[in-house]
Amino acid sequence: MSLLATNYLTPTGREEAWRFTPLKRLRGLHDGTAINGERSSIISTSELPTGVTLTRENLEPLATSDDVIIERVRGLSSHVAHLCVAANSEIAEPILLGRSAGSIDSAEFSRVRISLGLHAKATVVLENTGDTIVAEDLEISLAPGSTLTFITLQEFDAQSVYTARHHAVVDKDAQFKSITVTVGGDVVRILPTVEFVAPGGSAELLGVYFATAGQFFEHRMHVDHAVPHAKSRVNFKGALAGRDAHTVWIGDVLIRAVAEGTDTYELNRNLLLTDGARADSVPNLEIETGEIVGAGHASTTGRFDDEQLFYLMSRGISIENARRLVVRGFFNEIISEIAIDEIQERLMQRIDGELEKAGA
Repeated sequence: MSLLATNYLTPTGREEAWRFTPLKRLRGLHDGTAINGERSSIISTSELPTGVTLTRENLEPLATSDDVIIERVRGLSSHVAHLCVAANSEIAEPILLGRSAGSIDSAEFSRVRISLGLHAKATVVLENTGDTIVAEDLEISLAPGSTLTFITLQEFDAQSVYTARHHAVVDKDAQFKSITVTVGGDVVRILPTVEFVAPGGSAELLGVYFATAGQFFEHRMHVDHAVPHAKSRVNFKGALAGRDAHTVWIGDVLIRAVAEGTDTYELNRNLLLTDGARADSVPNLEIETGEIVGAGHASTTGRFDDEQLFYLMSRGISIENARRLVVRGFFNEIISEIAIDEIQERLMQRIDGELEKAGA
């Protein structure tokens, strides 16, 4: 094992990209003091179908990054866990990935690539569980005409720290849909980003997060409309319960001057279930051309709808069950998009359990 290299510009917390993040809780991932455990934990948790391979390869990154932790990951790890779906393959069942046993005594610096060939179609599920410290550079390459649904589940135990960039490169007429669920861990910081490289592509970024006492979850989107006639939608929902529960959602959409015909909208909604919780929500939209189909954003943060609770309680439902039903309904719009019954029910049960523990 070895200590990280320290020849990177260490964040101080005054930078825009880091102003919300509790740097002292990152276990040294940002400043070079974390111990490199020199492990690669990504594994297939189901049998890989014909047309799908998972290999370890030496690959150059698909795109540049200005995130200091991603730079550290790339400096420490050249080998990539590469899941490849062959051209013209249509995979009916979800491809399941997970992590082998982790550690909180050292950090994993992980590089992952998901590649879909020409006109390929697949659903990939990445399940993060247990207690571990991980910094991850996850890149997704969609060839022309391909379609990917990517589901990433952060169901970590209480001591985990996870920082990652999930970056998708979307080619001509490709369709990308991601569903990000964060319900576990001490600190989770994810950067879901999309780069359109040819016209006709679409991206839908969906997400839910539920933070309880002391947890910090940050989701920082960036969608780069750098080509004409691409479409993007962002919809994230969060709930918070317990003292010092803190969530951050940043939505950045850039429509460049050449990106005529762009159609985009981003939305973030937060539900505060108890006192002492804090939700920061910052939607941003930068438009360099007026020749677009549409562009907009919205953000709301509030408490329980008293009318909804009264309606349920007037029909004999206890206050505890009424709150649970309201929270389930709040999240259901996005969790139902997962379309895998076992995962949907497991997530709802975990949310119920967190609600009960928080006394919300």
